[in-house]
Amino acid sequence: IWAGSSRRVENAIAPVLDALQTVPSFVYIIPVVMLFTVGAVPGIIASVLYAIVPGIRLTALGIRQVPTETVEAATAYGATRAQSLFGVRIPLAAPTIMAGVNQVIMMVLAMIIIAGLVGSGALGFETVRVVKRSMTGLGFEVAIAVVTMAIILDRLTQSWAEKLQPPTA
Repeated sequence: IWAGSSRRVENAIAPVLDALQTVPSFVYIIPVVMLFTVGAVPGIIASVLYAIVPGIRLTALGIRQVPTETVEAATAYGATRAQSLFGVRIPLAAPTIMAGVNQVIMMVLAMIIIAGLVGSGALGFETVRVVKRSMTGLGFEVAIAVVTMAIILDRLTQSWAEKLQPPTA
């Protein structure tokens, strides 16, 4: 939200976001494992670093796309900066923000296999385990679980975004 409201903040974090976006997903694991050893923590940290970029960029884009006339009208009616942010900017940017949330969720699900390589547990670890042992049947079960979860979460975030869409006249 701050990056969407301030060009300075956006310009300051842009190089970091660019670097995070261009680094291959396996590379996230190396420094995190060196700092935290093998386990769930490096998987979570690597997943967050990998997935947070589209969330930040789409949130900033949504805030920036709110018409200035609308914000000025709220200010003219006496809205404080916080009221303008929470009552005007965020609700009007909500569909774009929800698209960012959707992308973050999908990217975290894409990262679970790599996180499983460092022992993060859950479906990522199961996927790595079944690949190592050539357990084809169980591999299909795990893959179907991941795909089903991705589809359900995608549909949920899309329906929330549609509900947050402002009414058109």
